[in-house]
This record gives sequence, C-alpha cells and structure tokens, in this order.
Amino acid sequence: MAGEVEDRLRDLMALARQGDQAASRQLLSALAMMFRRYFARRVDVAADVEDLVQDCLIAIHSRGSTYDPAQPFTGWAYAVARHKLIDFWRRKRRRIQVPLDDVADWLASPEDLGAESRGDLERILALVPERQGQLIRDVRIEGLSLAEAGRRLGLSEGAAKVSLHRALKALAAKVRES
Repeated sequence: MAGEVEDRLRDLMALARQGDQAASRQLLSALAMMFRRYFARRVDVAADVEDLVQDCLIAIHSRGSTYDPAQPFTGWAYAVARHKLIDFWRRKRRRIQVPLDDVADWLASPEDLGAESRGDLERILALVPERQGQLIRDVRIEGLSLAEAGRRLGLSEGAAKVSLHRALKALAAKVRES
C-alpha cells in the first residue's frame, strides 16, 4: 500500500512538472491530507496546522524542480514539511527579555560570596586543570567576554569558546564522579 502511494505521488509529481494541471491539483490535494495528519500530531492550534499545510504546498509547487525523481517522493515532501515545522517553531519561540537593572539586586557579585561559598567554588574549579579553571572563572564568574578571557590566556576568541565548552564538560564529569 505504501509503495502504491509512493508510486502514485511520484507519477503525479512527474506529470505536474510537465505542466499537467489536473495532476498538479491531485498531487496538492493528496499532499494536503498527508501534511494535515503530519502537522495535527505536532501542533495544537488548527489554524497553525492549516498555515503550515499551505506553506508546504506553496513550497512543493514553487520548488518542485528540486525534487530528484530517483529519490522517494514522500521522503522529499516530508523533509519540506519538517523544515516548515522547524521554521514555525522558531517563529513561535517567545523570548522574554528583562532589563538587567530590574534584576541587578537579585544577582550576587563575587564580592558578595561568603568565605565558605568562595572556598567551595575554588574546590570545584580545582577539579579541572588550572587553565580551564581560570577560563571558567573569567567568563562565568567574572563576566568577561570570550575574547577578553581568551586574550588573558593567549587564545583566540574561537579557541576560548571551544576551551570553555570543554572545560565545563570536564568539570561536570568530575563533579558527577565525586
């Protein structure tokens, strides 16, 4: 059955690419049903489902020339749908920004750390090599940029970013071990 659907959609796509309007309508109608089921399982709002279906149909219609007939058609069509869904989620993601002045009183500065907390912090940072500990301290505690922290250690900004990532990963592994 799935093979029949695949063959039918591939044939309709080939005819639509040759300018057959009836085949194009049949293809888009079949794809609309397929996409509705796909999006209905992933998106809660019916209007958003319909918007996504329409976006996909437009993309299939306008970019049909990118489809390689040697490849499965449904795989290509679902890839289009997946990309549209990812774009949808990116647009919908809400970012809440709060001015730093509104929360500054809640943030502890390094000077506010008690002797006990400072000691705990130093014991944890001692679990990784000194250079990694210094990078974590500079960026995560003192708030230096990666470029500034990198310059202190003789690293480029990119190398500092990679080193910080590795340092944090190593530190997390060491903390889990202990």
